[in-house]
Amino acid sequence: MRLQDPPKEVSRPIRVGILANPASGRDIRRVISKASVFPTAEKCNMIQRLMGALTVCGVDEAWMMPDKGGIATVIKRFGQTPEGKRLLPVQFTDTDIMEIPEDTRLSVRAMIAAGIRAIIVLGGDGTHRLVAEECGEIPMATLSTGTNNSFPELREATLSGLAAGLVATERLNLDDVTRREKRLLVEVNGETRGMALVDACISADMFVASKAVWQVEQLRELYVTFASSEAIGLSSIASLVNPVGRDEDHGLGVLMDPDATQKVMAPIAPGLFAKLGIQRWDELQLGSSWAPTIDRGVIALDGEREIEFRAVDNVRLSMDRLGPRVIDVSKALGAAAKQGIMLSDSNE
Repeated sequence: MRLQDPPKEVSRPIRVGILANPASGRDIRRVISKASVFPTAEKCNMIQRLMGALTVCGVDEAWMMPDKGGIATVIKRFGQTPEGKRLLPVQFTDTDIMEIPEDTRLSVRAMIAAGIRAIIVLGGDGTHRLVAEECGEIPMATLSTGTNNSFPELREATLSGLAAGLVATERLNLDDVTRREKRLLVEVNGETRGMALVDACISADMFVASKAVWQVEQLRELYVTFASSEAIGLSSIASLVNPVGRDEDHGLGVLMDPDATQKVMAPIAPGLFAKLGIQRWDELQLGSSWAPTIDRGVIALDGEREIEFRAVDNVRLSMDRLGPRVIDVSKALGAAAKQGIMLSDSNE
């Protein structure tokens, strides 16, 4: 069963990328907090629900990243609806999987080369950041399957798949149903070293170590593009002193000091709170640029320690609104209803 063809001619084939991180929802924070494990079986179920929605929209093909965690194997074997009908064809990129972040980057590049019209991401903030670094103008639908997520949405996969399918088949005006996200850029000695979609946190740690940030004693600076009062993780620190919306044209910078008299109690992981000394906070304007207040340490991007720097390094951070184009599922489905896209006079 499919929707009627869109009112205008759309070039075929219509392809949509699905990037599912097999490792999301399984990091060290499950040991030190009460975070849930997100099993492979549920990710596979979500992907099949996505495919059902894409099929209804008339998408011709899905492109996915191969993996060693079992997702690709399940999708190849069970690519059917509960009624036994075959879901849309699935192609896998020829990425040589090494189980490192570069797998995601290479797979997204391959999907873009194949001509995808939209990409659906299943993962945490870190996975979405990697995809955002590569996807350019390709619209992204977000689904949370990680820990401490602020950027991706917790939403039924069927609806995200429907919104992505309507966008990919050009039934909806892209500018009406997508938003351009803010981002933070980190430059070291004149070279861009990383991007964050939610937060960049500077600690006095000397090494990247296990990447995930969960010990707060060494945190010194936090910069956020947005900070929801419903957030969990590092951005919750900012949200509890001065919330910032996604659509606002500024971010927030928070300076922390263990000896500060003003403290904030923040949920830095599921079931795990920390008390941090807050020295001050200030708005960050779009287009602004600044240097860290400490001369050596580690920069965490969206909750994962990524960049070590020393006193000899020239480090600059900046914020703009040139991040990924994200599909607003609520707006997309609302527009579909107003335009009568889901209505039909046919019995087919």
